[in-house]
Amino acid sequence: MIAYAAHGLAALETLAHAVPDIIVTDLLMPELDGLQLLTAVRKRYPLVPVILMTSHGSESIALEAIRQGAASYVPKESIASDLRETIHRLLAISSCKRSQVWLLGRMTRHQSTFCLENNRLLFAPLIQYLQDGAAQFGLWGDNERNRIGVALEEALANALYHGNLEVGSELRERNLEAYYKTIDTRRGQSPYQERRIEVEADFSFDRAVFVIRDEGPGFDPTILPDPTDPANLTKPSGRGVLLMRAFMDDVVYNARGNSVVLIKNRQA
Repeated sequence: MIAYAAHGLAALETLAHAVPDIIVTDLLMPELDGLQLLTAVRKRYPLVPVILMTSHGSESIALEAIRQGAASYVPKESIASDLRETIHRLLAISSCKRSQVWLLGRMTRHQSTFCLENNRLLFAPLIQYLQDGAAQFGLWGDNERNRIGVALEEALANALYHGNLEVGSELRERNLEAYYKTIDTRRGQSPYQERRIEVEADFSFDRAVFVIRDEGPGFDPTILPDPTDPANLTKPSGRGVLLMRAFMDDVVYNARGNSVVLIKNRQA
């Protein structure tokens, strides 16, 4: 079935009743132009690909539309030869993606394990991956997932600096330059450089469990300063623990002190 709309506003009214497999739109239209229609479609129907029909002189607008998420474009002078092929190609891609989303929506549990070198640049992509995993299970909203990302960042930083590299917060309080210099030096020295950070993630419908383990000598978790004590709030050694405990439902260290379990339950 093919539905037609005279302009972008009419197209949105049609979409409210039936979501199509693909949208082909002109750029220049009254009421709501193609770029505005694209923005609305991307927001309300992110899985529906949009193909733009471009005319001579609208190249810059078409490029902006591509940047904003248009799936493809076809110049009007080559519609007869290119449009059919473009539609078939995008339908094949989008159909597969929709099926995957439909399938993943029925996943009941997902577990993954990572082994990281002593490189903080790995933290951001890992945290993004874990946040995406939480979103796949419908766990929490964007703001809460961001807070959980902060807790994970703190736990990973502790595993790297205090665990594998054995650089304590006390040095940071005394001499910030010496603190970072020691970190850089030890990343290239044995036995520090051979150590790894292991991260386990277990997602289910009810909760997410993250285990972050380093290969350092560990510490006695019973002597951790109370991060809620006002006297410790400004100290580097208390900030990470405070944020982890504030953003997670449970934070548990093993007896050796080289592993921490972060648990976050689904919000009621």
